[in-house]
Amino acid sequence: MRKQFLMIAFLTFSPLLVAQQGLTNDSVVKMTKAGLSPEIVAATVKSQPGNYDLSAEGLITLKKAGVGDQVISAILAHNSAAATPGSSSEFANGAGTAVSSNGLPPGVDSTGIYYKDKSGNWTEVNAEVVNFKTGGVLKHIGSAGIVKGDLNGHVAGFHSKLPLPAPAEFILYTTEGVSPGEYQLIRFRSSSDSREFRSLTGGVAHTSGGAARDTADFTSRKIAPHLYAITLGTDIGKGEYGFLPPLETANGKSVSSSGKIYTFSFGE
Repeated sequence: MRKQFLMIAFLTFSPLLVAQQGLTNDSVVKMTKAGLSPEIVAATVKSQPGNYDLSAEGLITLKKAGVGDQVISAILAHNSAAATPGSSSEFANGAGTAVSSNGLPPGVDSTGIYYKDKSGNWTEVNAEVVNFKTGGVLKHIGSAGIVKGDLNGHVAGFHSKLPLPAPAEFILYTTEGVSPGEYQLIRFRSSSDSREFRSLTGGVAHTSGGAARDTADFTSRKIAPHLYAITLGTDIGKGEYGFLPPLETANGKSVSSSGKIYTFSFGE
């Protein structure tokens, strides 16, 4: 009897709510926790417009809230059908990209850096190990625990294994709480058997001195939650480059002695 009452109440008032904003992840969670059956919730998802968060975090949140696979599958199918008629995320250069059922461009499935290859597909940029040595004493900035100081980075090998033509398009897929501004675009100085650079911790790149010499400016555009488009033009110049993620700290006192950097090169 209680379920029948809930179903009647929902069918009576849901059209008014949907007309205002459409279904969302929160709407689906509320229907599930109200006791509506997965069949009713899935049917509602299929018949009503919606604006869902289909990132990995969004889907995990739905699952933890008790939403069943039948309902989640209906949400994914609904979003895929809505995106098919030509909806796409627009990039800074005006080009578009298709979005798959998980809310991400095809080929993008985990955090990292991706580039558009000759076939127009998104392919992950492989990360290389970078070893750090600190230059001078590291100091705290304010009370935020951000560490500031020069870092000398060293990557084995004279060339990156990923040569790219310029201009080149990239996608940056970040973790929760990380912004593109925390990444640095490194311009390597090559030696006989390695690539080296000087950087600054704390994401500080626009300062005078040797560290600024080894960084390059880039701009990004948000195209989805945690997803950013980056285009590097011919004006950046030829050479060896890498996207350096935010550096990890240990209790706010020091940086780890090694990390990763996503490398590529613009050829001669």
